[in-house]
Parts: sequence; structure tokens; C-alpha cells
Amino acid sequence: MAQEEKNTADSALENTTVHFQKEQNKITIDDVAGALGVSKTTVSRAISGKGRISEGTRQRVLEYIKKYHYRPNVVAKGLANSKTYNIGWVIPGESSVTDLPFFQRCMMGVSEIAATQDYDILISIVFEHDISQLKRVVKNRKVDGVIVGRTLVEDKSIDFLRESDVPFVVIGSSMDAEVIQIDNDHINACRELTSILMMKGIKRFALIGGDTNHVVNQTRRRGFEMGLREQGVAVDPGMVYMDCETEKTVEHAAEECLERHVECIMCTDDRICQTVLNKFSRKGIGIPEQIKVASFYNSDILENYQPSITALQYDPKELGVVACKTLFDYISGKEVQKKVLLGYEVVLKGSTQ
Repeated sequence: MAQEEKNTADSALENTTVHFQKEQNKITIDDVAGALGVSKTTVSRAISGKGRISEGTRQRVLEYIKKYHYRPNVVAKGLANSKTYNIGWVIPGESSVTDLPFFQRCMMGVSEIAATQDYDILISIVFEHDISQLKRVVKNRKVDGVIVGRTLVEDKSIDFLRESDVPFVVIGSSMDAEVIQIDNDHINACRELTSILMMKGIKRFALIGGDTNHVVNQTRRRGFEMGLREQGVAVDPGMVYMDCETEKTVEHAAEECLERHVECIMCTDDRICQTVLNKFSRKGIGIPEQIKVASFYNSDILENYQPSITALQYDPKELGVVACKTLFDYISGKEVQKKVLLGYEVVLKGSTQ
């Protein structure tokens, strides 16, 4: 009797386990076909909307899979629709530690939209002169489209993607007007901040900027110069320091600004601004009493400085969201804008008072 009870208990446990596993794994296309007494081909046709089956059968299949929460296997679904259900996310390998939060927040936006379409993200790391990872992903047909997270004046990634005829969108601006671009309105943002500071009485400015092969540095410089001209001030090329990519070059430019009695240093990004602030802190230079400082890009790394730093505020996640939505529209054949410029906020704080 005890053995019989044990066998019954084991059988019940086995049935429970099978049921639990079934719930965990969910139903398969075989389960749907078997339950409805139709072929797997019929189920596939009902799901895809392709091929000949009666409307009554199609509705029976669709009602069943809705009731039992059937989800097609992504690989099988991809093969049926000639899709990979992956999009490529291309980021620069030369990124510094201070650059990474920008790309992470952009990717959060990309991921949020990709998930709504049952897509995954495949990351490719590229360098200015080495895009082999991107080439391998595209040539092996692992993605349905690509989002490029940075644009260069001479951009091998963009050139390759255009030649490959793969749908792609860039975050940033491109010199090629045919490329689909999602960017912040850097020119007007930098123009506005520069103009506002001039109207507050600052007259003698300098700009310290990064790599001129990065389009964003060129657009921010253009906005700065437009702001000066808008207030009737000629641009002094000697007050513009570009290609400051190392701490040494940034600090050298900051030293020259002090020697030339600059009233306000405008930095093209948070990394450069941080280096300038740290340099002045070590030298005991008072901000804003002895010199004012502002940044054309705000981030968490500037938050803890006192006085607080005047800067331009953007939303990297929004860039990712809009870029991903635009890419999906483009892949599906919808007409999309060639260039979308997103907004900004001018945040005036103590460093320019």
C-alpha cells in the first residue's frame, strides 16, 4: 500500500513538473497545430498573414494563440520573414570614461524602442581607422539596420554602410545630406548661450574644443562664433583652441587664456571643462571672480563643482529613442526626415555670474 501511494505521489509530481515546464516553456507551434487539428504550415500562414488559408481557420488559430499566449520563436520568425530581429549599435572604441555615460544613455533609448519590436541590440565597437567589427556584422547579415552613435568629418562607418545598402541612421550630424541624422540643435544652443553671456556683460571669450574630425565639435564651434557675431564681436582665431584631446593640451590652452586676460572660457564638452576646472583649482584661481567657465555639454561629472557650472543640457536617451523609431520607420519603407534636431536647455549657474 505504501509503495502504491509512493507511485501515485511520484506520478502526480511528474505530471506537475511536466505542466510546470510546459508553462515555463510556453506552447510551441506543434502544440497549436495539434490542438486545432491543422498542419504546422497552416499555423505559420495564419500567424504571418501570408499564403492561402480560409478566414475561418485563420481566426481559429489567432484566437487560440492569443488565449494561450503563444509567441513565435524569434529565430524561426526571422527566417520566415527574412529578418534577423537585431539592430546594430555602433560606438567608438576611443571613447574616454567621461564619454561612456552619453553612449549608455543613448543605448537605453535605443533598447527601449527595440524591445517593443521584439528586436535585440548587437554592439559593434569601431575606431577612426578600423571598422572591422561593423563590417563583419553587416557582411554576415546579422542585423536588419544600424544606428551609428558618433559622426566624423571623414567617416569610414558611414561610407561603408552607404556602400553596403543597409538601412542606417546616425546620432549626430553628417556632412552627407543624404544620411538620416538625429542630433541636438548644437549650433543654436551654443549660439544662444554665447549671446546670453555677452548680454550679461562678458566681452572677451575663448573656446577650448576637442578633435576637429568630430562633427559635434565643429558644429559647437560654429554656434559659438555665430553668437559672437550676433552681438557685433569679430571672431579672434587666436582665442579658439581646437584639437585639445589630452589634459596637457587643455591645460596649456587654459594657461594661455589666463595670460591673455580672457573673461570667460567656453568648453565644447564636459571632459574639457572638468580639466579646466581642475587646473584652476590646483592653481587657486577663483571662479567666477578671476575667470568664468561654461560648458557646451552638461553631465554628471560637472555636478559636484562649486560654484555650479553654466552649461547646455541635452537628453541622450531621447536621441536614442528618436533614432531607433526613425530606423524602424525607414526599414518598414515609411518616408522619414533626413535630419531631425532635438531641443536643449540653457542652464545658467554660478560659474558665469
